[in-house]
Amino acid sequence: MEFLVHARNKLPRDFPAERRAEMRTLERAVAGRWRTEGMLQRLWRVPGRTDWVGLFTADDATVLHDALTTLPMWPWLEITVQPLATHPQER
Repeated sequence: MEFLVHARNKLPRDFPAERRAEMRTLERAVAGRWRTEGMLQRLWRVPGRTDWVGLFTADDATVLHDALTTLPMWPWLEITVQPLATHPQER
């Protein structure tokens, strides 16, 4: 299944800069692993925000949820997931 995932970062502005940088590095590593595994298809950032939008492939919503919860910033992310279906013109 394909899913469109939108995440809004709610990390507090006063969050320690060192810890923020460490978490970004860890997030990149997780995203890289997902790309290698074929789960993360595309990733975009939203201009002017710390939001991101990703196209994911997973067996089902539970598999996707379990993966997203491994993100280091998970506690500070507001995530919206839209399952996608093939449009008749794409068949």
